[in-house]
Amino acid sequence: MGVFDWFSRGGRVARGKANAVMDSIEDATFETTLKQTIADMKGDLRKLVNASADAMANGTRLQRQYDKLIGQSDEWKGKAKAALQGGREDLAKRALAKRAEFDRDAATLKPQVEAAHKSSETIKERIEQLKARITEAERTSSTLVARKNAAVAQQKVAAAIADLGDQDNAFSTLKRFEETVEKQEAAALAFDELAGATSGSKDRDLDKEIALLGLGSSSSGVDDDLAALKAELEG
Repeated sequence: MGVFDWFSRGGRVARGKANAVMDSIEDATFETTLKQTIADMKGDLRKLVNASADAMANGTRLQRQYDKLIGQSDEWKGKAKAALQGGREDLAKRALAKRAEFDRDAATLKPQVEAAHKSSETIKERIEQLKARITEAERTSSTLVARKNAAVAQQKVAAAIADLGDQDNAFSTLKRFEETVEKQEAAALAFDELAGATSGSKDRDLDKEIALLGLGSSSSGVDDDLAALKAELEG
């Protein structure tokens, strides 16, 4: 295990696991939300299509009723003309009264027919708008995912650069340890030199004493030689 791993491995591993979990959750949520948004839009489109079909069917039914009333009104008008032509004014008045009933019914139904047609057209416009939005969403979804992935990659690069601070701290700690060891080594060397100096002093004192002993022995030999020389002279 390296020194850098020793000082910052635990923190980086913990942060790395936490970031990985958060990134995976965020990425999954992002893509899921994006897909669900498009699915919801398509669901709304299906609802609008169904509503449009109902509106068109209702408009068609009302239009047919209205057309039938107008047709009946025209029919009774024709009967009134025929009565007049036959010299039956009384019958013509009754026919015109009947025509008026159908005209009133048609007039009452006409706003509903117009409203049904307007509602149908409005829904059709909404359908076209929603189709365009869904097409745009599907076209840009891949771009959104790519932008998201690029943003995540950029965040990871920034986090990696930020982690260099931990290595700097670890290196500073290692440097302090190195300086401490160097101080201890210097102290040990100093102690060795001091010990060597003391031992050398003792050795030098011992040499002097031995030298003195040697001088004493040499002086004694000279005295003996002197005494022997004196004896020769006296003899």
